[in-house]
Amino acid sequence: MRIFIIGATGHTGKQLIDVALARGHSITAFVRSPQKLEALAHPRLSVVRGDPHDTDALAAALPGHDAVCSALGVQPPTAFRPHTLVGDCAASTVAAMTRAHVQRLVLVSVAVLFPMPGLRFRFFRWMLQHIARDLSAAEAIVQASSLEWTLARPPRLTGGRGERYRARDGAMPDRGKALPFRALAVFMIDAIEAHHHVRQVVGIEG
Repeated sequence: MRIFIIGATGHTGKQLIDVALARGHSITAFVRSPQKLEALAHPRLSVVRGDPHDTDALAAALPGHDAVCSALGVQPPTAFRPHTLVGDCAASTVAAMTRAHVQRLVLVSVAVLFPMPGLRFRFFRWMLQHIARDLSAAEAIVQASSLEWTLARPPRLTGGRGERYRARDGAMPDRGKALPFRALAVFMIDAIEAHHHVRQVVGIEG
């Protein structure tokens, strides 16, 4: 398959590239800073410079792809201030995919959007309130589209090479506390390959 990755220079994005290439797929990484991927050079990896806010640039690069993985994230200190990065880019991605007739989208969201009880989760929802607001807006845009979408809601993401995960439609499996970036990438590629979790919000844990 040909897979288009938005947010390819981040932790999850780089794992997506690695997992997808290992499985024989061809990748287009749509990034603002191509130099950040020079170490990952591969015959089946194409790097396209572009801004994920730019619907026209996305639509020009998308034709011929089978699926899009969006792994955009916001880093501190921006993450703890009001921002609209993921929501804005979700809008441009949906518009570009619709224009380019690409249907399959897997987008990374966040587990705190699930209604979970307990003081710990209330604290994390408060601490991540700006991230949650941005990702909630992104989810609403994706869910309102006619695309074949999957919204992946992981808990805290960590390093390491672990690939095992558990996934559950509509809820977190057993209130998972952490998940390796690589396991999230494996879930996303699995969902595309098997065409699973279509039009579902999915909780994932390690």
